[in-house]
Amino acid sequence: MLSVYKHEPIVTVLFCQNEKSTNLIMFAEVDVFISNYTLVDPELYQLWIEGYSSTEAVTLLKQKGNMMVGIPLDLITSDVLDHYRTYSLLERILHTPPKLSEQPSFQLEPQSRNLLIEKYYSMDDAVARELFGKKFNSRNRKDLDEVAEKTGVRLKSCRRQFDNIKRIFKAVEDIPGNTMTNIKQQFLLPDELAQKYAAVVFIACLRFETTKRKLQYLNFRDFFECAQAIMTSWTYTYQHAGPDYYDTEMDKEFLLDLREIRYLLEKEKEIKCLVTMRLKPTMLDRVFQEIDGNFRSYWRSIITIAGGLHRTRELRQLFLELTERLIEPWKQNNWSKDHVTQFMKCLTQSVLDMEVPRDNQDIRCLWDRYMQVVTVCLLKMYHN
Repeated sequence: MLSVYKHEPIVTVLFCQNEKSTNLIMFAEVDVFISNYTLVDPELYQLWIEGYSSTEAVTLLKQKGNMMVGIPLDLITSDVLDHYRTYSLLERILHTPPKLSEQPSFQLEPQSRNLLIEKYYSMDDAVARELFGKKFNSRNRKDLDEVAEKTGVRLKSCRRQFDNIKRIFKAVEDIPGNTMTNIKQQFLLPDELAQKYAAVVFIACLRFETTKRKLQYLNFRDFFECAQAIMTSWTYTYQHAGPDYYDTEMDKEFLLDLREIRYLLEKEKEIKCLVTMRLKPTMLDRVFQEIDGNFRSYWRSIITIAGGLHRTRELRQLFLELTERLIEPWKQNNWSKDHVTQFMKCLTQSVLDMEVPRDNQDIRCLWDRYMQVVTVCLLKMYHN
């Protein structure tokens, strides 16, 4: 016969009894904790993330059929409610993702933690596009019904995304260093998702104009690529490494120096000759004749935009200026994207190959740094 006696609080005494003798064995004190890992159902969690109610989730699961055959409806409903309660309790912790691995209430495996964080901070491109240009305040949060209606994303999901952007923006806007890295460290997001938030933070910090009617055709990916190019080439981190520099702060010295590019206006004929010489063998005659006739307008627009970027207002209007001065005329003249690519490549290289006086040697570096961004922006913003 074997019996176990548990002495308060945690001393275990074991009696081993047989016909001849009774032995008493006492074990050392131990701390015992028994728990189950919290299970995260990816399908149900996705429905919760997308803003479906528990009732709607049950209906969707029933419509799928296969796996639910033979299971009573009240059991499915109870299980869904249990999952939804768990996700609601986890939500507050998800506002500070590192706490997921520190809190004792929910035992989570690493892959479950990653899933919870990545899905909770997922961002619909269409929603992010609609949030560009808006302040992250309570008034705009109340007006998310319009965003939900326009994008087809449920209101609850729109609010989650709005709150996440606001939370990340406030957490990293004043922290020096690489924005994407800061977001990854504070919110444990994967690279691609952290890059998306970094672009949103950058556009919000610099307050670029994105809401004008002429810019409505541009989608989130267009602005994302433009923001990445500007952060890489026009901020202080272009020439300075280290934690003291922000990639959300424009290199003011560079923008001021860009005024020197006006020197190139005097070289218009020389540049035009180099560009047309390069383009003629590969360009359609119709497009070539159009470039030859309108070169001065395009050339002066590119130089004028550069010379005004040191002023805050002109910088914020960058996308609108590129659209009105270059993209709209090119569309009116039926340029293809390939034509834009060829023109920008030849224009950039022609200036770099041109001879300049010794006292203007910096022009080449300024021009190259400027055109790296302008070329990326124009190619992303130019939709056939």
